[in-house]
Amino acid sequence: MTSFIYWNCRGLRTRLDDLNSIISTYQPACVALQETFLKSTMTMQVRGYNCVRRDVDGDTSPTGGVCLFTSHMYPSNVVTLHTTLQAVAVRIHIHSLVTFCCVYLPPNDVVPQVDLNQLVSQLPAPFILLGDFNGHSPLWGHDDTNSRRRQIEQLISDHCLCLLNNDDKTYFHAPSRSFHSLDLAICSPVLLPLLTFEVDQDLHNSDHFPLLFSHVNGAGSRLRPPVIIFIAQTGKNSHG
Repeated sequence: MTSFIYWNCRGLRTRLDDLNSIISTYQPACVALQETFLKSTMTMQVRGYNCVRRDVDGDTSPTGGVCLFTSHMYPSNVVTLHTTLQAVAVRIHIHSLVTFCCVYLPPNDVVPQVDLNQLVSQLPAPFILLGDFNGHSPLWGHDDTNSRRRQIEQLISDHCLCLLNNDDKTYFHAPSRSFHSLDLAICSPVLLPLLTFEVDQDLHNSDHFPLLFSHVNGAGSRLRPPVIIFIAQTGKNSHG
């Protein structure tokens, strides 16, 4: 069984001890991180792991940012992405080749649907798309909806993908003391029976809970059927 971690750490330099603790516990083949807040001039190393990242240098301080750490124990290579989105991707040989992509969509950015489609079209299949999409939908345990929700549902539908999330909350909003679901895991259908999914119960000093995955060489165990999204379109139906 091979483990993977996704986590919006809200600042990697200040959460490095927490990250090392998570890695020590789960020994993941891949760690996908969001909102790293790293400047392009900063170096970042985790023992035993390669790193590929995309930074966003702000006027006064870095914002956003994504990175993927891949274990030296698993052969991997970087997937070159041609996109303006905050995204990085790698292919890892586990039992077979699997692509991991980490993407962050800031809540106030206008993201053209074509950019999301082009990102997915560049990912060698099978793949797992991990990200803080800042979309609100009851389909992944949110109590309300927003415009980003429609884009995510359309993406899943148009590319016949599967949503791994259950109703577990992934984000804690401290001012309101409320929990929400912002972090999503989307995969190619062929990976669905091989993956297990759960949300860690420890924030590890962030405001997002890590998402924990296992890839098994055989049928995995799922707590519920996959989410299938039907979106009516003029002249045709689309499903995922």
